[in-house]
Amino acid sequence: MSGGTVGEAPGAGWRRGGRLAARRRLADRVATGLSVAATAVVLVALASILLTLLVRGLPGLSASLFLRPTMPPGSGGGLANAIVGSLMQTGLAAAIGTPVGLLTGVYLSEYAQDGRVVDVVRFVSDMMLSAPSILVGLFVYMALVAPVGHFSGLSGSVALAILFVPVVVRTTEDMLRLVPLTMREAAYALGAPKWRVVLQVCLRAARSGVLTGILLAVARVSGETAPLLFTSLGNMNWSLDLGAPMASLPVAIYQYAGSAYDDWTQLAWTGALLITTGVLLLNVLVRIWSHRTGAGG
Repeated sequence: MSGGTVGEAPGAGWRRGGRLAARRRLADRVATGLSVAATAVVLVALASILLTLLVRGLPGLSASLFLRPTMPPGSGGGLANAIVGSLMQTGLAAAIGTPVGLLTGVYLSEYAQDGRVVDVVRFVSDMMLSAPSILVGLFVYMALVAPVGHFSGLSGSVALAILFVPVVVRTTEDMLRLVPLTMREAAYALGAPKWRVVLQVCLRAARSGVLTGILLAVARVSGETAPLLFTSLGNMNWSLDLGAPMASLPVAIYQYAGSAYDDWTQLAWTGALLITTGVLLLNVLVRIWSHRTGAGG
């Protein structure tokens, strides 16, 4: 047998098949090479950013950075008030946004039927994922800042919570949809009510993904600057009052990065290093926790 069709020269089919296989191997190698090159570019860019932060930020690390508030240039000030302000505003935003986003995601995944209301909620959530944060800041400014006539840490937390919610909604819905239907059916067969199935079966099975979504939301809002410029503004002094202007690391970085004073520029680099390190540590801790709970569950 020649391997070709009727009317073809002997061996033509094999030659055509060999050329096709060669083209496929070439295409595979090209695609693999492009993928490896793209991965290398991303890794080099990430390493460059981290290396720059380490080189520029490490010289500014000291005890006074965490113990002293910001002061006039040359006074040896730190970022204590900005660190505390960021922790308070981000923590309050997480406290507001986590239950709202979690319950909304559970509703969309477990309770909602296809309909106009569900489509609207899902569309608004997806739209908020890509909404410019400065628009959220302007909205909260008009809703909470302008009526009372002053900036506040509370309004900054609300702005961050609005950015926080859609990330939790999307990840919660997606993770719950990945839970096998057989797990739900087994729980229903044992007579468990729906709320208990959702709480003790679905959410428990999806807890790692849901927690990762909450972490992603924290990582997103912890570095936001534009919403805070319109809401909490910033404060050079100690302020633990959520009803007054409050300092934050992103705003401090924004204000000091372009400063003509070397000590303020150093504070900006060190503040950026602190934010990046905090987000990386959160990622590592959550991955360790997820691995241990997954292994133990």
